[in-house]
Amino acid sequence: MKTLKAVKCGESTKVVKLHGDGPIRRRIMDMGITKGVDVFVRKVAPLGDPIEITVLGYELSIRKADAELIEVF
Repeated sequence: MKTLKAVKCGESTKVVKLHGDGPIRRRIMDMGITKGVDVFVRKVAPLGDPIEITVLGYELSIRKADAELIEVF
């Protein structure tokens, strides 16, 4: 299983599945990150938190812990 946390800066990937429950899953979905969506990793902070991504034309920052819950292809 590969997660969004493992994707390198400058790479694009597709979301396969979201893990987690309740408010955490809802927060990820509210950002527009759902199954089948393309995600481009723009920048990763030196310590890995946060990860800056582009989803559906929007530039977002996501926490490393949340990125571990997003399974990608």
